[in-house]
Amino acid sequence: RQPLSPCVAGERLCSTEEATAGSGTYIRHGFIFSSLAGCLERRNEDSELPVVSVVRDSESQLLPNVGAVVTCKVCSINSRFAKVHILYVGSTPLKSTFRGTIRREDIRATEKDKVEVYKSFRPSDIVLAKVISLGDAQSNYLLSTAENELGVVVARSEAGVQMVPISWCEMQCPQTHTKEFRKVARVQPQFLQT
Repeated sequence: RQPLSPCVAGERLCSTEEATAGSGTYIRHGFIFSSLAGCLERRNEDSELPVVSVVRDSESQLLPNVGAVVTCKVCSINSRFAKVHILYVGSTPLKSTFRGTIRREDIRATEKDKVEVYKSFRPSDIVLAKVISLGDAQSNYLLSTAENELGVVVARSEAGVQMVPISWCEMQCPQTHTKEFRKVARVQPQFLQT
């Protein structure tokens, strides 16, 4: 592997005699061109010619895609949904936040008609959710917490203390021992940040 050099979409990279076209490239008139802005990568694989591909700068171009598990912060709630800001995709922090919505019917897998948003989330909660669609004209991502592993992972009590989960639907303040309802995530080890 050679060090990556930046290139722009439409840039002529080399001739098809020098290399094979990889991902992020296209061939025209015997030359390989970049089909996106990113970094040029030249890899010598088993073939005689190296493979050139263009890879995006993963940090700046990372977008939440359908099926991705994201970490988000609750901004506001009402009776129908919770509005969130997406902060991480997997364990990668995003340079800019994306808006997301967790609708009432996407909070839990069971008894969806009995779900109450304010008993599931509160503003400033940190939530693990899964992207289920790329949303509407406001470019809000639709998110779901309808799996045991998804839901609130960090919440603060009214006393400002980080609460401890005591069941799948309650968290307790270790200082005041007040219990509050939440849709609690059963966090898998791979999502625990040390």
